[in-house]
Amino acid sequence: MSASAKDTRATVIPCLRYRNAPAAIEWLCQTFGFEKHLVVPNEDGTIAHAQLSFGNGMIMLGSVFDNEFGRLIKQPDEIGGAETQSAYLIVSDADSIYQRAKAAGAEIVMEIKDEDYGGRGFSCRDLEGHLWSIGTYDPW
Repeated sequence: MSASAKDTRATVIPCLRYRNAPAAIEWLCQTFGFEKHLVVPNEDGTIAHAQLSFGNGMIMLGSVFDNEFGRLIKQPDEIGGAETQSAYLIVSDADSIYQRAKAAGAEIVMEIKDEDYGGRGFSCRDLEGHLWSIGTYDPW
């Protein structure tokens, strides 16, 4: 492990913003299998901060806000549907997640397939256009 990394479960945690963060939390849990670790709602129904766990990894997310951090991030629909980064979920059964993603309305942008480097996976956009790659390839 890098000398600068803390000895903890996960040392890289992607952070995302959603216009409808409560709906995104439910969708990510039901579709991909995330589990709610911590959800901090605001009085107006927006999400101040949420932590969703997946195996020994985690994402943090919150509602879109016009604040110091929020102004650093653009939503996919504000930049022509593009993303500048993507999260990869390591799963044991990519085909079952693929079927759940399709049924939940995900836009499949790369069909499920066996990869030359090993593993099986696909890429999709969630309900707000964030790009996710899901597969069985495990670089560890």
